Amino acid sequence: MFGVTSGHGVIWNGRTFPLEPFLGGDYKLTGVKYKGEKYEGPNYRSPYPVSRLAPAIDLVEMARVVAEADDILALQAAGKLRLLAEQMAALQEKARQILQATQQNQELHRVRCAFRKVPGQLYHLYRRQDGTSFFSLVAPDEWGATENAPAARFVGSYRLEADQSWTVVVTPS
Repeated sequence: MFGVTSGHGVIWNGRTFPLEPFLGGDYKLTGVKYKGEKYEGPNYRSPYPVSRLAPAIDLVEMARVVAEADDILALQAAGKLRLLAEQMAALQEKARQILQATQQNQELHRVRCAFRKVPGQLYHLYRRQDGTSFFSLVAPDEWGATENAPAARFVGSYRLEADQSWTVVVTPS
């Protein structure tokens, strides 16, 4: 198993290892596959095995590990993108609701009104047969006799909020 050759080499387990590195010769082992510069850093960061106790490098196993990592990363990316798509859809729906509420508030602010609107007050919206709308301070049940009632259909009661938005209080049943 162990022996010394005449050419200053050592035979171990059927393999010949030259002794030139230890006898002051150039450090050139036969069969060396690494072509880069000699690594001087810590062993755990070496680009090649520096110890006979280093694990064997199996290219097929490394390729399998890389393929598994690619699959896992692709699944993670797909999951994150799916979550983003769902969040974007929810945000789009929320944006539609905000725009719809803003448009409704703007339309209510443009309704004809013969008095100054005060936040916190309740206003009753009526629509005439010609399509024009108006706000009134008088509720539909406060008109009394039918001859005093306006020639308009009751649409709903709204409260003007401090932020100038409108809150639906009563809708006709």
